Amino acid sequence: MTLVCTRTGWAAGSPAQAAAVESSSDETLIARIAQGDQLAMRTLFARHRVMLYRWLRRLIDDEALAEDLLSEVFLDVWRQAASFEARASVSTWLLAIARHKALSARRRRTDIALDDEMAANLPDLADDPECALEKKDRAASVRQCLDRLSPEHREVIDLVYYHGKSVKEVAAIVDANEATVKTRMFYARKKLAELLAPA
Repeated sequence: MTLVCTRTGWAAGSPAQAAAVESSSDETLIARIAQGDQLAMRTLFARHRVMLYRWLRRLIDDEALAEDLLSEVFLDVWRQAASFEARASVSTWLLAIARHKALSARRRRTDIALDDEMAANLPDLADDPECALEKKDRAASVRQCLDRLSPEHREVIDLVYYHGKSVKEVAAIVDANEATVKTRMFYARKKLAELLAPA
């Protein structure tokens, strides 16, 4: 017998009930979280924690702070699940919350200067260790070129290519209109092509 979370607390349930929660869509999990379902919360956390942690690490060059912010993101999800309106996907909503937390944390930090040089030196934690050597070299070249883009251009490229977000979703995450995102994408791709040509 398995313990499952109900509105009134933990109750005995079948493994099938636990499996049903784990196979639920993100939107269903959010609805269950809004009702206080802790199992749904753990399931959502397990699904998205790595992606969000990597995103936070790219925005904040501090492992401990990224972990703290990740906790804050999911605390906000727990508190605000009932206000989720499904105007965007759950992952887009999570990325937007994480971005807001990271930007707020960067503004609060007084121990480092917030400039393009600092942003350009953020490490890439998303490299796949199982890639072939050529793919690693190519990924390293691309990352070096990405690091030379402006923060706004790098952010848009990151969201589109590393997180698979649409222009509409990126606009929601970075709080800009779609035309601005398209313009940033155009110039980011152009600059990236120029940087990659010699590489």
